[in-house]
Amino acid sequence: MEEVPQGCPGTGSAQAGRGASCQGCPNQRLCASGAGAAPDPAIEEIKEKMKTVKHKILVLSGKGGVGKSTFSAHLAHGLAEDENTQVALLDIDICGPSIPKIMGLEGEQVHQSGSGWSPVFVEDNLGVMSVGFLLSSPDDAVIWRGPKKNGMIKQFLRDVDWGEVDYLIVDTPPGTSDEHLSAVQYLSAAHIDGAVIITTPQEVSLQDVRKEINFCHKVKLPVIGVVENMSVFICPRCKKESQIFPPTTGGAEVMCQDLKIPLLGKVPLDPHIGKSCDKGQSFLTDAPDSPATLAYRSIIKRIQEFCGHHPPKEEHLIGS
Repeated sequence: MEEVPQGCPGTGSAQAGRGASCQGCPNQRLCASGAGAAPDPAIEEIKEKMKTVKHKILVLSGKGGVGKSTFSAHLAHGLAEDENTQVALLDIDICGPSIPKIMGLEGEQVHQSGSGWSPVFVEDNLGVMSVGFLLSSPDDAVIWRGPKKNGMIKQFLRDVDWGEVDYLIVDTPPGTSDEHLSAVQYLSAAHIDGAVIITTPQEVSLQDVRKEINFCHKVKLPVIGVVENMSVFICPRCKKESQIFPPTTGGAEVMCQDLKIPLLGKVPLDPHIGKSCDKGQSFLTDAPDSPATLAYRSIIKRIQEFCGHHPPKEEHLIGS
């Protein structure tokens, strides 16, 4: 039996397409009309658009403030260090788009071309798209309900001229809600390599991350692995390690053992990371010898290996 999104009343229900949980679902209109869970036409259009994108990686976390956007940015920077690798970074954190700041692109705007919206480029081989480029000021609040967020994500995936891309990295907001369902459903026919899940060591973070992993299982999204951010603090002077966020239940390592998923690595807390992000620069080049940079590079290598070992295959629409 196929999995359906959490809260879905089912296509045979009188509430199909009409329930509260249906708001923002790509299949809402078709379910409400009694046509069943036939896919939104945009899914096929996005599949066609994504034929030029080899690998698609979602960066997820149940908890906010664990360094998800920071990791997404540095995964993009790290992959793009090979000038023969074309990288795209898509920010679908609609209400808190921090990628423009972290990538040094604040104040940039999206341009329309004959083939769609053009990404904003950091380097010739690193393009970025974010709702932040559509706002008149970085302080503007995006106050949108689910269906409008859903429409924005559809536009990003269908109408952006990504071109020939080796890696598309999708930075998401915290949780398991509209943006996550929309991204997974719209990419369902285009093959997603998997999700990288970000956590910090303490139980209050792990608790929400377990929900995120459960979400991935329910929507049949492969889990590439977990990254433990802010693992320890290494004093830059004495090199002594301190646990700023004590792993009271064993941290990501024990969680990964329990859930039988890979731990990709642990990134130590380095104040320089925050400084680099505020300046819109790559921490990997700002602090090449930092233990955190070495951890990032090891994790990026493991993600590349995962993508290389899992070639694209046909995917089926969730709930079909």
